[in-house]
Amino acid sequence: MIKLSFCLHRLPNLSHAEFSDYWLKQHGPLVRSHKDVLRIQRYVQTHGIDDDELNGPLSKSRGGAEAYDGVAELWWKSKEDIMEVVADPAGQEALQILLEDEAKFIDLPRSPLWMSEEHEIISLSD
Repeated sequence: MIKLSFCLHRLPNLSHAEFSDYWLKQHGPLVRSHKDVLRIQRYVQTHGIDDDELNGPLSKSRGGAEAYDGVAELWWKSKEDIMEVVADPAGQEALQILLEDEAKFIDLPRSPLWMSEEHEIISLSD
C-alpha cells in the first residue's frame, strides 16, 4: 500500500471548530463520492484536539512547531494505481474538484503532504 499523509493548517479566517466541521461534513463526503475513480482504498481524517491545556505543555516540552489542525491519510494499492489515476482525465477532474474544495478550508501553502509506505511496529493484536 502507498499512503498519502497531508498535515493540515486551517485558513486563518476559520475557527478550529469551523475547519473541523467543514472537513468532516463537506469534504469527507466529497472525497467518498470520488473514491472509485481515484482508486482510494482508505481515507482517514485525524482531527486535532483544540485544547491548549493538553497541547501547550506537549509542544513546549519538545520545542515543537505550531500544531497542525489535522492529518488526512489516504491509501492506494500501488504506485501504479496512483499513476493511472493521474493519467486518466476522469481522475484529473476528480483531483481538481478536491483541490478546489480544499482551498476553501485548508491553508495549502502551509500544509505539507507526501507519499510514504507504512512499517507497522505495534499492532492492535500485540
